[in-house]
Amino acid sequence: MKSNSRYSFEGIIASVIFIMLLLVVLLQILGRTNIVAGPVWTEELARWLWVWMAFLAIAEVERNDAQLNMGFITELFAKRVRIALFTLIDLVYLAVLCNLSWIGYKTVLRTLRNESVTLPTSDAALYASAFVASFFIIFRVLQRLNKRKNELLAEA
Repeated sequence: MKSNSRYSFEGIIASVIFIMLLLVVLLQILGRTNIVAGPVWTEELARWLWVWMAFLAIAEVERNDAQLNMGFITELFAKRVRIALFTLIDLVYLAVLCNLSWIGYKTVLRTLRNESVTLPTSDAALYASAFVASFFIIFRVLQRLNKRKNELLAEA
């Protein structure tokens, strides 16, 4: 179930965030020498960038259907049983994702007034990562379910 396009919006954003993370960590390293005065905000920003990157990357993994799975067990089943099993797993996953997006939404609202320790922003910007990424992930799982449905219809 590999995707047709090479790049996706969430993959590009996660890659840009990764490059930003590398630059911030480099600034942290240089800040521990006598070359540059080390800003105190780099550690917190690096953590925030990593969280955003990781959550967005999950959606990219879902788009490419590249997550780890126990294929040796499912290969024992007939194709229709395998598709039914994967569909059931995706439906449960979708329910969990919807619940997590609701929890993420409530967390963003709860942390809107919390100030970051070193960054000039609210803690809600960090917790929004799970909320925003959950929509990308849900979209990719729905795409996969639709593709699986079309495969079953084409077989029939």
